[in-house]
Amino acid sequence: MSHHGVLLDEDQFCCSICLDLLKEPVTTACGHSYWVYSCPQCRQTFTPRPTLRKNNMLAEVVDKLKKTGLQTVSPALYSAEPGDVVCDFCTGTRKQKALMSCLVCLASYCETHLQPHYESTAFKKHKLIKATTQLQEKICLHHEKLLEVFCRTDQQCICTLCVMDEHKGHDTVSAAAERTEKQRQLVISQQKVHQRVQEREKEVNKLQQAVESLKRSAQTAVEDSEKVFTELILSIERRCSEVKELIRAQEKTQVSQAEGLLEKLKQEIAELRSRSTELEKFSHIEDDIHFLKGYQSLSSTSVSSDLPSITVRPLQYFGYVSETVSELREKLEDVLKGEWTQISTTVKVVDVLPPDPKTREQFLQCESIYSFFYYY
Repeated sequence: MSHHGVLLDEDQFCCSICLDLLKEPVTTACGHSYWVYSCPQCRQTFTPRPTLRKNNMLAEVVDKLKKTGLQTVSPALYSAEPGDVVCDFCTGTRKQKALMSCLVCLASYCETHLQPHYESTAFKKHKLIKATTQLQEKICLHHEKLLEVFCRTDQQCICTLCVMDEHKGHDTVSAAAERTEKQRQLVISQQKVHQRVQEREKEVNKLQQAVESLKRSAQTAVEDSEKVFTELILSIERRCSEVKELIRAQEKTQVSQAEGLLEKLKQEIAELRSRSTELEKFSHIEDDIHFLKGYQSLSSTSVSSDLPSITVRPLQYFGYVSETVSELREKLEDVLKGEWTQISTTVKVVDVLPPDPKTREQFLQCESIYSFFYYY
């Protein structure tokens, strides 16, 4: 019959004080093995000092562990890795990963050294939190006390002694209460970001639709103009080429401006979404002090609520150009020459974004041009 090795944890047979393998284990009335009046593991005291007797069974297991080479769990499996919080009470090179940190002891404990906090009444009032390397950030540098109060007057975290000292008479609340308020403000900021994203997305859609309409109108105007000018004499063909160039130039100018603005809007939306993600992650920080300290820098870069909005004006499509050219088909070349400036102005009025005052003046001139051709 084959014998399989027994998997043992060597730490179970080590002294919790010196961390060496037990040599001659004995048993006290509390069940632990120490040559002392008080058990350092469970804090139970013995008066008078108890008579210690050798734990034969435990000694036999330890002896087998030494001589028969039973499979043991390597201490490295329990050792802290880079980035882990290290137990403050493990000695030598076998430091283990800390599970909890004590805000009273200002120390971090592995599973073994944490037991007294669970078993002894002396530690019942100690506050345990998830192991963290930021314990010193929770302590007042002046009084060496836990930071658990927030001074709204000075916008900083303080301890209870600070309230009676340099912050006396200030507006103070508990850190938890201030966290709740800041959390509420954070939610409001998130809502504003979401709303701004939605507004910008609507503007992008409107601008994209306007650009597509502009392109379609431009294409229609080009085709209509080409058809009309093809039927005219050679002098008209020259004008046709010029009109096409004007339309394409205006289309290119307006589309270029719109696409440039589209790119900026998309970049702004991406930044707003990135900001939203940052706020979302920050809102889930469990540590109150870490949250409040980080909130100062976070709130200083809050999203501006006065971002300029984009207004897409009702388009003046190139259909007006087609109408103008159709009217000119029946006129003589001298009429075309006399009105050429007006045709080129009509093309330039077509845009996607609101025109500047000079363009507005040109538009008003074009309205008189439309009236002129209509009555002819």
